[in-house]
Order: sequence, then C-alpha cells, then structure tokens
Amino acid sequence: MISQKSIQEVQDAARIEEVVGDFVELRRRGVNLAGLCPFHHEKTPSFYVSPSKNIFKCFGCARGGTPVNFVMEHENLSFPDAIRYLARKYRIELEETVNDDLALQEQQVLESLYLINQFAQDFFAEQMRSTDLGKSVCLSYFKHRGFDDATIEKFGLGFAPGDRDRFTQVAVAKGYSIELLRKLGLTTSFDNDFFRNRAMFPIHNLSGKVIAFAGRIMHKDPKAPKYINSPETDIYTKSKVLYGAFFAKKTIRQQDECFLVEGYTDVISLHRSGIENVVASSGTSLTSDQVKLIKRFSSKLTILYDGDAAGIRAALRGLDMALEEDLNVRVVLLPDGEDPDSYIQKVGKDRFLKYVQENAQDIIQLETALLLEQAGNDPTRRAAVISQIAYSISRIHNPLRRDEYVRNVRETLKVDEGRLLMEINNIRKRDYEKFTRKQEVPGEKPKESLPSGQPGQSFPVPVPSPAAIGDVFQEKDLVRLLITAGNKIFDEKARVSVAEYVLMNIEDVLGEFDHPLYHRVVMEIRTLALDKREVRLDFFLNHPDPEIVQLAVNFSSSPYEYSENWAQKWEIFLSQSHPDENQRLDAENLIKRFKLRKIRRFKARNAEKLNAMMTAGGPESEIEVCLRLHLRLKEIENQLAKELGTVVL
Repeated sequence: MISQKSIQEVQDAARIEEVVGDFVELRRRGVNLAGLCPFHHEKTPSFYVSPSKNIFKCFGCARGGTPVNFVMEHENLSFPDAIRYLARKYRIELEETVNDDLALQEQQVLESLYLINQFAQDFFAEQMRSTDLGKSVCLSYFKHRGFDDATIEKFGLGFAPGDRDRFTQVAVAKGYSIELLRKLGLTTSFDNDFFRNRAMFPIHNLSGKVIAFAGRIMHKDPKAPKYINSPETDIYTKSKVLYGAFFAKKTIRQQDECFLVEGYTDVISLHRSGIENVVASSGTSLTSDQVKLIKRFSSKLTILYDGDAAGIRAALRGLDMALEEDLNVRVVLLPDGEDPDSYIQKVGKDRFLKYVQENAQDIIQLETALLLEQAGNDPTRRAAVISQIAYSISRIHNPLRRDEYVRNVRETLKVDEGRLLMEINNIRKRDYEKFTRKQEVPGEKPKESLPSGQPGQSFPVPVPSPAAIGDVFQEKDLVRLLITAGNKIFDEKARVSVAEYVLMNIEDVLGEFDHPLYHRVVMEIRTLALDKREVRLDFFLNHPDPEIVQLAVNFSSSPYEYSENWAQKWEIFLSQSHPDENQRLDAENLIKRFKLRKIRRFKARNAEKLNAMMTAGGPESEIEVCLRLHLRLKEIENQLAKELGTVVL
C-alpha cells in the first residue's frame, strides 16, 4: 500500500499539461491547452487542460479530473498503478507498506506470474537462437516469413523444444514454483511442458509485460491444432486483450486509425513493413472489451480480412458492438487467396496502403449488400434483411449518424425511409423498455411504457417532473460554491470564509437535502470547517470518492473563457468582479434561493398538517401553533422573495 504522504507528493508534483502532453499533441489557447480529445477523438476545442487548476476536462465526452485521473482513464490503470506511473515520471521514491498479509501475498503472486512469463520468453528465444533444431526449424520459418532480427527481437519470438519437460525442469531448477508454472499453463498437471515443438508468440499487456503465449505447431499433424494458447489466468483474460496493442497504441493515437487483422503473423508483417497501427483479435470473435480497448486510442477502425467467405463472416463479427461504441468502422476485403501478411509481402507498404484506401467499404453497406445477395428474390428473406440492417443501425447512439446511414441504405434496400426509421425506433424503444425494467426496484410502481415509434420520429425519453427533482438544482449550485470557493474570505473583518458563512446560514436545513451526493459533500465540508481546516478545491479533486472528484472537475471547469482582448485590445472592462472572484454576492444570493425553496417546503408541510387537524377537529392549541408557524414562514418567504426580486403567488 502506498503511503498517503507519497500519494500527496505525487499529486503535488504532477502537472496536468505535462501528463496530457505525453500522450496528446496540444496547442496553446489562452491559459488553457486545447486539442484532440484522447478519449472520443473529436477534433474540437472541447478538450481543455487548465494548468492553473491542474485539471483536464472534455466537454464532449464529459471526462475530467486530475493528472492521476487522466493516467487511470487513458492507460486503464488502477489508482495505485497510476500513482506509480507518475512517480516514475517525476522521479519520486514511493513509501509503500502492506496493511495485511493477504494483500501482500496476492501482489507477490501477480509479480511472480509476470516474472515467470518473462523467464519463459527468454528461454524460448534462447532455444531458437542457440539450438540446432531451433535455428533450422523455427528461426528459418520466421526468416521465410520475412521477419528480420529486429522484428523477431521486438516481438520476443522464440521456440518451444519438442522434449517432454525441458522447460519445466530448467524453470524449477532456477527456483520458479511448479504450482505457478501450472497456474500459467506453461506446465501441465503431469509436470510436462504445455508448449512443445512450436513457434512461440508472447502476448503482452498494455504496459508491455508478457501475460500469455500462443504457440504455432512446427510439424504437420492433422490431429494437433495449428495454434494453442495459454489458459486464462489472474493476469490474462483473452477477451480483453488485443495482440500487438502494446506496440501499436502510440501510432494508433498519432494516426487516429486502428487496423484490425486476424493473426499474429499479420500484425508482425505489417509492423515490419512500417504499418504499426495494427492489432489482432487472435482468431476469435471481436468482444465488447476489445472494442472498448480500440476506442481508447481511436474512433476509426479498419478491418483487414481475407476476401473469402470466412473472411467476410469474420469481418462482420462484432459489428454491432463496434457500432454501439460509435466507432467509424470500415472493412477492406483483400484479393482472393491473400491475407494481410502475404499481400503486403507481395506488393509492399505503399501499394498495400493504396489498396486499403481505394477498397475500404462502410461496414453497414457491406452487410446490406451481402445479406441482399443471400436473400435473392425471396420476399420473406428480404424482409429479414431489412430488420437486420435496422437492428445494426439502431446500435448507433448518435442520431445524426443513424439518419445518414438510413439515407445511404434505403436505395440499396429499396425501402421507404419512414418504414426503416419506424423499425429502428421500435427496436430502440424495446431496448429502452428492457433497460428500464432492469432498473426498477422491486415493489415500486412499474414505469409507463413508451409510445410506439412513428416514421421520422425518435421515441421520447421521460423527463422527471419538478416535484420529483425537488431542490437538487439549488443544492448543486450551493455545493458548487462550497467546492470552488469554500476557502475564500467572505468577511475580511470577521475573517469568515465562504464555507463558514454558508454553513452558518443553512445549519437549520442541512437535513433537508434531496440529493444524497450533495448532502454527503456538504456534511464533509461541515466536518472540515468544524476542524478549522481549509475547504480547498484540490481536496475534492484528489478525493478517494470518484463521484466527488468528477463533481469537483465539472464545477471547476468551463468551456468558456474571458478573453483578455476585451481589456487589452478593445479597452472594455468588467464592471464588477470576475465571476470567479465574486463569491460574496454569489454566496448571499445562493443562500437566499436555497432557503426560499426549503421555507416553501416547510410551509407546504405545515399547511398539510393544519388542514388535517382542522378536518379531524384537532386540539385548538395545536391548530393555533400551526397557524402562527404558517404566518411566520409566510413572512420569511416574502422577505426572501423581496430580496431576490421574485414574486410570491
């Protein structure tokens, strides 16, 4: 466990513009840096880095946070691993302790698994380079595929000898645990080597650590599979890994495009030829986690598969998941009999890229053409094609992209645009109803079903009524002020901070918050104030609760900046304090609006109680108390409304 002192040291040292700049090319825009959002990849000025507040924020995809949050999001790291990453960058030595033996053991096991896999990679590489069989069988195979020494070393390729247990014996003799060798699948339950007489392809995680292996057989055996893979372990989940992602991620970001192929040798051949933004699904169907992994680096996916029927089917697998993630998906079907490896060796990099550019097809248009070809003139099958294409288009969240696809395929399908839109809206309506049913709490009244989709319309999303919303808008504004300006001085003479002033004035209604998160934040700020600690923005930006961190980022960032040109060029000056420095007026008005809402709530409750007692003939003394309270609440309401310039009906 990393000590709190070390965490604070890293958080203080890390500068957001430097951290983001490691991964994204940024351009200067006033006091902020703006450029390509590394998460949703839209080239808009919606992605901001604020050096003064030490945060980033994208107003397109709503991600935001501190340098630690950026590294966690961008590199898919846990909080401790993000701290370690930044500590290495800023050369900070971490103090790490272990708070329980079990956590220490688990961490040691994971580290041991990585170490054993690295040892295995080194062993296989040495076997290929130093043994006669390795050189004559495996190394010559790689050379025949056109892999030079630099490429072989880069990908850590090697050879597993055909002996029954040579690797296992060497590993155990070096002190590696036989239990962990079995756990990794390198050794069988009978203590034999799992990989034998195979060309070895190490599989890396995004940090470059070896997490698994794939082995290609080196001799013809109709009973043996061509490739075998390591089993899933604590460090390897096949559905979450893309082969070559570690080597490709930087280039994918730079070129804002990812090529997807099927095999290991396809990836390596393209890399060797200078096309490095390529990964492989390793012969499996594309999974949701793999699609999300691609989207972290680019929103553009180009699938390069064989031009035969199997290649086409493979290209269409995972289509709906990619569309749901709003990826821009294209497919390139290579000439018959070619795969990416063979074709690039035949034509070279330039002609290969030219072919890709000229033959890339939109995935939905390709699917439409293929399904119509299979359906022929059968009306039933053609109707099924329309339903299938409507389903695929319905996966797209962006309504503008959906409409564009509808216009593109309606002519091919020979179907009325309204009919296609109605089918899409009905599918989305069913999906929404299914989702809302899952969200229902047992015992609650079921939500009303949505009206059927009509041609040219999107089904409505229910909006909560003002009564259901309560006072969350006022509560949110109050919390915004406390987080962003809580430490600022409200009264110079009394040395009262904004947080202290606000809390003194809402103490009597602290239990009346509607939103649990806002109430939690206010109560935490109250504790800070009672302990005479400053209510600072960076406390919330580095809070252990991610909900509070996101709240602080949203409150402290804005897509709008006050241009210095107003004063410097045009000599137009603000007639009052800058909004960020106008906390006194902000606090006074916020408290009045907040208390007005709560007073009206008290008055409504009291009126209900009064009516109930008068209807039931309750005690006159209690009725009189309620009447006096009603008059007093009315008096306070009128005074607050007058100060705010609002009308009481």
